[in-house]
Amino acid sequence: MMKKFRSYISVPSKASYARGKDRPTVDCILCSIAEGNPKVQQKIVYRNNENMVVLNIYPYNPGHLLIFPVRHVEDFEELSGEEIRSLFLLTQKSVKLLKEVYDPQGFNIGVNQGEAAGASVKHFHIQVVPRYNSEIGFMETINSTRVIVETLDETLKKLKSKARILE
Repeated sequence: MMKKFRSYISVPSKASYARGKDRPTVDCILCSIAEGNPKVQQKIVYRNNENMVVLNIYPYNPGHLLIFPVRHVEDFEELSGEEIRSLFLLTQKSVKLLKEVYDPQGFNIGVNQGEAAGASVKHFHIQVVPRYNSEIGFMETINSTRVIVETLDETLKKLKSKARILE
């Protein structure tokens, strides 16, 4: 019988970032990525005129994506109907991309709006996290340490090789 993993997601490596430390000195990290600011990591999987798909640099699993509008938008209700439609179509295509590259058994797809909801970035974005029945990236220890099985650059290379799915 397979041992079930706890019912929460934890990324201890992101703790200092979430507390405001170790962050680049930019007004908005996602706008900085959209602008090509060299102060921030550029792990861009796909971009069109309206939206971007990038790797989360503190992933829960390889392939953890952020999908966001290029224009700075903080709250869901600021988006137009067309922007919502295009973001969610790109989210759907991102799920297809992750299925093609990683064959996960499930996904966490969500939005955290506001600090009280866990948002550490004040730019609307959708998170897509591929999930696995075995979650082989976890080691059972007292603190449940996560082991990411590939580098961000390896993940980016795999996803970009199939990024045509996002068009």
